[in-house]
Amino acid sequence: MLLTRIKGPRDLDGLGQEELNQLAAEIRSFLVDAVSKTGGHLGPNLGVVELTIALHRVFESPKDKVLFDTGHQAYVHKLLTGRQDFSDLRSKGGLSGYPSRAESEHDVIENSHASTVLGWADGFAKANEVLGREDHHVAAVIGDGALTGGMAWEALNNIAAAKDRLLVIVVNDNERSYGPTIGGLANHLATLRTTDGYERFLARGKDLLERTPVVGKPLYETLHGAKKGLKDFIAPQGMFEDLGLKYIGPIDGHDIEALESALTRAKRFSGPVIVHCLTQKGRGYTPALEHEADRFHAVGVIHPDTGLPVKTAAASWTSVFADEMVELGHEREDIVGITAAMLHPVGLHKFAEAFPNRIYDVGIAEQHGATSAAGLASGGVHPVFAVYATFLNRAFDQVLMDVALHKCGVTFVLDRAGVTGDDGASHNGMWDMSILQVVPGLRLAAPRDAEQLRAQLREAVEVKDAPTVVRYSKGVVGPAVPAVGRIGGMDVLRAPGAEVTRPDVLLVSVGALAPMCLEIADLLDKQGISTTVVDPRWVKPVDEAMAPLAERHRVVVTVEDNGRTGGVGAAVAQALRDAGVDVPLRDFGIPQRFLDHALRREIMAEIGLTAPDIARQVTGLVAKLDGRFENEPAATVD
Repeated sequence: MLLTRIKGPRDLDGLGQEELNQLAAEIRSFLVDAVSKTGGHLGPNLGVVELTIALHRVFESPKDKVLFDTGHQAYVHKLLTGRQDFSDLRSKGGLSGYPSRAESEHDVIENSHASTVLGWADGFAKANEVLGREDHHVAAVIGDGALTGGMAWEALNNIAAAKDRLLVIVVNDNERSYGPTIGGLANHLATLRTTDGYERFLARGKDLLERTPVVGKPLYETLHGAKKGLKDFIAPQGMFEDLGLKYIGPIDGHDIEALESALTRAKRFSGPVIVHCLTQKGRGYTPALEHEADRFHAVGVIHPDTGLPVKTAAASWTSVFADEMVELGHEREDIVGITAAMLHPVGLHKFAEAFPNRIYDVGIAEQHGATSAAGLASGGVHPVFAVYATFLNRAFDQVLMDVALHKCGVTFVLDRAGVTGDDGASHNGMWDMSILQVVPGLRLAAPRDAEQLRAQLREAVEVKDAPTVVRYSKGVVGPAVPAVGRIGGMDVLRAPGAEVTRPDVLLVSVGALAPMCLEIADLLDKQGISTTVVDPRWVKPVDEAMAPLAERHRVVVTVEDNGRTGGVGAAVAQALRDAGVDVPLRDFGIPQRFLDHALRREIMAEIGLTAPDIARQVTGLVAKLDGRFENEPAATVD
């Protein structure tokens, strides 16, 4: 196999055209076989095989910086830079599903939040200019979906202003992000894609010119590069050239020879150039091409021959939300849905099918989505903006200054909250309950099961004068966790016997961690430690009944699937201090560090967020308090 001989990019240099085509076929076969065993981003990588080969033949990584936006299209790049063991892809100790500096000097940025690469590229190109590195180039690959993000256009505005800065922008145009790309930019790219008069003109002339001795091929190259004037005569002028950027394309993104020609010309140009490449997501794999929803953007473990899942998926948090949104849509005509280019992943596809005129895909533009939601709310409807928890970080200012300041009734539904695992540091939704604590008036719900998700979503959309947030985990929703009582607005999940006058521990359980918290209570009970377990349901603001309830216990313990700094535990501690309740409190959550990719259960064990770990520490805390009470008052334990 040719692929096994490729240990680094320079091993591509000696291959002829037939060998390159053979290598491309081998890579596709490898990807289908490997990713079907582990799960991962399959469709995007099948679409960039030839493009990645051409990039590494034209540019000299790592001296030249080859950057990808987003990083889920970098599997082929990994293969060509010496990483061909995909057996533990996205598993603990195995390859990351995104570029990783820890893996290779060829991985420059670990960007898996979209629309950032042009900012990075602009910075690298400026650094080369400042340091006089005239032989260093920057090539940034950006999917057309990522061009719907505002950051990309902010960067383009700066890049276009520097007429002599060496920077090649490769637009990987497969008409999709997850699903089909939407918006004005998508329509413009479609115009360029379908207005093929110029390319047909060149194609007809190519054979004739290349048969002309000596001058034929150079003349073809000259004509192919003469976009200004000739292309404007045959095809509509592109917006990129209107920005002052040199434009080459559209280029067949599966023709290695054409790609190399275009990239070589772009590299020689003494300023920023856009190379527009047309690719096909899922290319070469029939099940992916026939999957209209997202062309196998991301898959679990599948049968490689059929593309069907190996296991039948159980009901997920996302599916519960999806069904409840449809119910709400039938009941209320003012409910509208918003997605940031992730209609299916966040579960709004069913709502879109039922109410096609009440769904808005804003593209990969969370900031705009939040502010647009504020406008919708002010206009008299109630928007539900469903987004991954990690991506809401990007819209914090808009949540604060547009939605909350204006007291807009907008509901944000945060999917993949807490530790998500195999997608790595950028996808763990561990920041939302901390950053949202500072937003005045915002109300935040963390449902523990499917029944509570449905109930709290309905409570959220009833709020008309403030933002509401409902956050839940990735994956399968667990069994129902019934309440045995209610105190204030909090559900009591477990209470000590009536004979216990002052229970030892008040255990505050946040969201989907309720089953684990009940397990903790069982373990504490075996140590003779009495425990009350409550689910606040709405973790912001802290329920007014929390402080008097805490005062009736010897110690308070909070458990949350969020960063400890500024999270629910910190908010409860502040509420107790404000109420003058001097009860020791211990908060358990995610440490404030970036977590490597692994299974969720492996990460939870690594960070000590398991029932035995927490029960052991709480037992020690209670024992320590017992010793202190014999001699002196207890101090607060942080």
